[in-house]
Amino acid sequence: MNRSPSLPHLLAPALVAGALCACAGPGTPVPGLADEEAASAVIDDFHTAAAEADFDRYFAHFAEGAVFLGTDASERWTVAEFMAFARPHFRPGGGWTYLPRDRHVSFTPDGRTAYFDELLDNEGLGETRGSGVLVREDGAWKVAQYDLSIPIPNELAGQVVARIRASRVTPP
Repeated sequence: MNRSPSLPHLLAPALVAGALCACAGPGTPVPGLADEEAASAVIDDFHTAAAEADFDRYFAHFAEGAVFLGTDASERWTVAEFMAFARPHFRPGGGWTYLPRDRHVSFTPDGRTAYFDELLDNEGLGETRGSGVLVREDGAWKVAQYDLSIPIPNELAGQVVARIRASRVTPP
């Protein structure tokens, strides 16, 4: 016996898609592949500018009020503070090279904010993780927060924690 799908079964996918679009708000485009590619292109150029020691191009990727979090717990910099720290590293032949791989980008429903995480390879630090937030500023994606970390394998975490604690003990 040949059964045709009932009308509710035919309408269900359209209703779900309509509901998802409605959540974004009236007139707000739902982020798609082009948005993901645009956000990734900004993150890629952010890394490329650092590798090429292009100070102005690198720092042009930061949003107003952005923050950079480094691998040390004390490293929480405003853009101005990070610029002062980074300037000597951006001399000719300087910079730093992080090669991104395995990146994930997602968006808020209104498409105005992107969240990302990525694994990166660095000659000195090995495997690192970058995560952050991009915001649309004047029609362009800008880095509002970037967090660079060193993932620690679970089986080594206890040893690393013990060494960190030992290094912070102050002599009597």
